[in-house]
Amino acid sequence: MRIFVTGGAGFIGSALVRNLIANSEHEVLNFDKLTYAGTLSTVESVADSDRYRFVQGDICDLAAVTAAIEDFKPDIITHLAAESHVDRSIDGPDAFIQTNIVGTFQMLTAARAYWNTLEGAAKDAFRFHHISTDEVYGSLGDEGLFTEETPYDPRSPYSASKAGSDHLVSAWGHTYGLPVLITNCSNNYGPFHFPEKLIPLMVVKALAGETLPVYGKGDQIRDWLYVEDHVRALQAVFEKGTVGRTYNVGGNNEKQNVEVVHTVCSILDRLRPRADGKSYAEQIGYVADRPGHDKRYAIDATRIKDELGWEPAETFETGIEKTITWYLDNEAWWQEIVARHAADKRRGLAA
Repeated sequence: MRIFVTGGAGFIGSALVRNLIANSEHEVLNFDKLTYAGTLSTVESVADSDRYRFVQGDICDLAAVTAAIEDFKPDIITHLAAESHVDRSIDGPDAFIQTNIVGTFQMLTAARAYWNTLEGAAKDAFRFHHISTDEVYGSLGDEGLFTEETPYDPRSPYSASKAGSDHLVSAWGHTYGLPVLITNCSNNYGPFHFPEKLIPLMVVKALAGETLPVYGKGDQIRDWLYVEDHVRALQAVFEKGTVGRTYNVGGNNEKQNVEVVHTVCSILDRLRPRADGKSYAEQIGYVADRPGHDKRYAIDATRIKDELGWEPAETFETGIEKTITWYLDNEAWWQEIVARHAADKRRGLAA
């Protein structure tokens, strides 16, 4: 099939692109604006494949999206392009509204127009797959899991913008008959993660000898999903998922943020010891909590397991070991990014 991937130079999108080129016969078009968090270095390993193409473009630009779709003639559109960091959404929500809501509307507009030109088996086989987050469901208490029936209750500008885009996709399915799929995932981690997110940020700051900033008491709980597991789930959904269904994708790995930070420190102590022999954990510092910080996310991934046969291959212990090892082996990749953003004092990047 021909797979049109938006945001294919970002963290999850690039993992999907690499997986599709390496482990399938699908053709892939990577449509990406190349914002601060997108870089073509993430797809260098597949860039020479005759089944891969790249188009630089903005999902908010309907003409550019339409032209790319009409030229590539996709069987599947997987829509990952998004502004994704909660801290940035608190500081500057405008970009999140434009990209996540308006951009998704433009994608739906272009996809629907293209779908209406298809006939027969091609029209029946087409899918618009929207990739979203568990944060649209709000915050859990000490018990319980998010299911596909959990009511939406977004708490941040980021999660509100993703909730809005989810609703648009669902509405285009109900109103216009567009064959849509939605997935809501838990916290991803793994190689090529932009170093403002928790795990890579801790690695970068630890190696630089800086304070490791932990919000509040660090007792917020997240379900951690290795990115390679996630993209296998995405492929299962757009290849075999039931039109109109939502599938939750989780890692079955609930951890407190402070526990994650201590795990990072412990692995670094073993793989890259400090010169003074002390533990990196001594660099941990607690900072003022994020406004409106959700306490706990956790996903029930029963539906995707039962219907599509997917489940995560990595435990948190195996996945985090692979992740830290990758960052130690690829310092040049993230050092260039850190240097380029040295003046960025946005919440989370500063200690």
